[in-house]
Amino acid sequence: MGEQHTYRVIVRGTWDALTDEARQRLLGEAAEHGMLSMRFTEEGSLSYEPSPLKHFSWRYVVVSDAADGPEMAAALAEDRAETALKGLGYGYGFRDLKSTVTDLDTMKVNRKSASRR
Repeated sequence: MGEQHTYRVIVRGTWDALTDEARQRLLGEAAEHGMLSMRFTEEGSLSYEPSPLKHFSWRYVVVSDAADGPEMAAALAEDRAETALKGLGYGYGFRDLKSTVTDLDTMKVNRKSASRR
C-alpha cells in the first residue's frame, strides 16, 4: 500500500423529481441540514437550503492512495453520496453530481508571522 492522502470532498447536486412526501420530509428536516451542519466526515454530511429546495451538497473526508490522486477521491465521494441518496428511499431523485476536492496533505498553509497577529 502506498502513501495515503486525506482529501476533503464536496459533492454538489440537484434534487430532481422529488415526490411530495420526499419534499415535505426534506423541508421538515431542513434545520438539521443547514449551515451549522456542514462538517467533513467519512460518513458525509448533507446540507441544503429549504427555499428554494433545489441544490444540495455532501461533505466527505476520503483517505486514499496519493498515487490515485484527487480524481479517485472524487469518485469515492460521489459513490458514497449516491449510496446515501438512494438510501433515503423512493422519491428522492437527484442529478448532476459534481465534486470539488482538496488534498489536505499538499495544501499550503499561510501562517501569520508573530508581528502580524
